[in-house]
Amino acid sequence: MARKIVVVGGSGSGKTTVARRLAAMNDLPYVELDALHWGPNWSACPQDEFRARVEDAITRDAWIVDGDYTGKLGDLVLQRADLVVWLDLPLRETLPRLWSRTRRRMRERTVLWGGNRETWRDVLFSRDSLFVYTLRTHHGKRRRYVQRLTRYRMVRLESANEIEAWLAEGLT
Repeated sequence: MARKIVVVGGSGSGKTTVARRLAAMNDLPYVELDALHWGPNWSACPQDEFRARVEDAITRDAWIVDGDYTGKLGDLVLQRADLVVWLDLPLRETLPRLWSRTRRRMRERTVLWGGNRETWRDVLFSRDSLFVYTLRTHHGKRRRYVQRLTRYRMVRLESANEIEAWLAEGLT
């Protein structure tokens, strides 16, 4: 059984949900890279400090990591993982999920990493909008994953149904 698992995919693909479910199903520690990366006022952790935080979190014998951050971490997490779970959902599935999650967080004023909250202005009108980012990066990220992830033990799940079926089988 894999004891070091990283869940990757685009925004809104369900990384956090799947990673938390895997952690609970297998009684493994859960590591959320967003929580290690984001500080107050959406300030990004400096690269060397972020890398040190992640290295510290993955020194354990077992973990489930949620996220990628290749730009800052390279293949640090992937190289140490026993299994990579790639949630490769199409935009037609991820964008509605992203909208639903974001709307819920704004309505409930959910406090996120570093004490941050999502706001209508940031979500819809900011140049750092998660929706703009998702639209702009989805296809390129997917191409890069196809190239990068083939050298690792990987499960590629391309729909919500595939994800549920895989989780139901308990394949880790």
